Amino acid sequence: MKINELFNLKDKVAIVTGGADGIGKATALLLADAGANIVIADLNMEKAEILCKEIEQIGVRALAVKCNILEDQSLVDLVDTTIKAFGTINILINNAGGGGGGRENPFKITVDDIRRDYELNVFSAWRLSQLCVPHMKKSGYGSIVVTSSMSSKNASPNMSGYGGSKASVNHMVANLAFDFGPEVRINAVGPGATRTAALATVLTPEIEEKMLEHTPIKRLGTADDIAGAMLYLAAPISTWVSGQTIFVNGGGVQTLD
Repeated sequence: MKINELFNLKDKVAIVTGGADGIGKATALLLADAGANIVIADLNMEKAEILCKEIEQIGVRALAVKCNILEDQSLVDLVDTTIKAFGTINILINNAGGGGGGRENPFKITVDDIRRDYELNVFSAWRLSQLCVPHMKKSGYGSIVVTSSMSSKNASPNMSGYGGSKASVNHMVANLAFDFGPEVRINAVGPGATRTAALATVLTPEIEEKMLEHTPIKRLGTADDIAGAMLYLAAPISTWVSGQTIFVNGGGVQTLD
């Protein structure tokens, strides 16, 4: 396969959840640059529609769909809307998620708080994958990427629910690779500390300095750094990669404690 074919996503259709900002936005733009038509699934429709206009300037089609990943009907509607608009689904970036990482003192939270971590990070990704895979198999090309986290293997205080849910993501994709293959691959990307709006709420110069003490590449990550790994796993270059979690972390470990 020639180099220009390895990252060619021309005429592919990609859904990116949480796609209106941050890592999702960077990923959507990069997939569009590779030729994919993009569905931005997000709660913030204003940002999603602005991004769609930017993507269309690249020369591909884009569609904004309001989606709450905690509501099953919203996931069903997302898939139905995509099929009606584009006729197929080839790529799913399960990027939307969240939780209480760093704030999960086990003596001050409830089981409902932990349950929400899993609903956001595990259950929604599992369900949306289940809905998309039949269309991917029919098309003959399918790649699913789930956003994991370095917290899936780090050990830190006040992270039991969030970190546990992200560890579940890693093992989930390893098992689903057997269920979805051979037509559909599923992998995860585990970002290290990445400059996003979420990190900005807790990042101080002191915390950043401490993080970089254990990071060989002496900077924090950017959304584009993570998007590069997403593109690799979505594109033909990785057609023999499935069930894996790729950590993108500057070669080190960055924790908040």
